[in-house]
Amino acid sequence: ERTVGPSLGAENITRGYHSVWAGFTAIAVFMMLYYLMFGITAVFALAVNVVLLFALLSMLHATLTLPGMAGIALTVGMAIDANVLINERIREELRNGNSPQASISAGYERAFGTILDTNITTLIAGLALFLFGSGPIRGFAVVLCLGILTSMFSAVMVSRALVNLIYGYRRKLARLSIGNTRWK
Repeated sequence: ERTVGPSLGAENITRGYHSVWAGFTAIAVFMMLYYLMFGITAVFALAVNVVLLFALLSMLHATLTLPGMAGIALTVGMAIDANVLINERIREELRNGNSPQASISAGYERAFGTILDTNITTLIAGLALFLFGSGPIRGFAVVLCLGILTSMFSAVMVSRALVNLIYGYRRKLARLSIGNTRWK
């Protein structure tokens, strides 16, 4: 049996907050180095995801607890995973000899099904946690479910809008900066 005082709880919240931002920063640096311009769009979409999630939690007057921080950390990981799937599909299309514009379009289209499947299964698990859990488990489930919805929006809509803004206006796109080489 152990008693936890308010200072230890506050310290854990602060550590959780710092760990989420440290994870976000590490992911951002990796994505920008590995995927170049597409990594920058993924990081921007990830930032939009986190802002949307905090906005929803604020609208619900949710108190951010340690399980909530864990839900946010999981959301960040799932959101960037969706962008990795999209970027790798685009690279695969480029390796198959498709044009850069066709590769972008096909990459988003082909990755969407996988992203949807993984997010729906995680949403089902989050709903089960909410229905059968109590206290902190329910708080984690709420953050997880909201995070899944915001990550679907940001990974698919925000990143695609940014990529279209950057590359879409060009009639003939000769090069695409994705990964450690430039694809022609």
